[in-house]
Amino acid sequence: MPENISNNALILALLSLNGEIAIQKDYLESDEIPEGDITDEEEVLDDLEQAFMEFVDVYKARAKADKSLPELDELLAGDA
Repeated sequence: MPENISNNALILALLSLNGEIAIQKDYLESDEIPEGDITDEEEVLDDLEQAFMEFVDVYKARAKADKSLPELDELLAGDA
């Protein structure tokens, strides 16, 4: 991931991925998924969670260097 990603872009990516994970989990818990698509949808969730964790790692490193960034928990709770 490029080092020149802005703080705002990083925050937006984290929040977007976090929201998409919640939507995907809700979808997987619903009765809307055709039987044959469950595995594919679980793989989508795995990919979203992997991407989220990679952005979390970048954010944590960035937050260590830039104390003006909110704590990750605050950011994800919407308190930022």
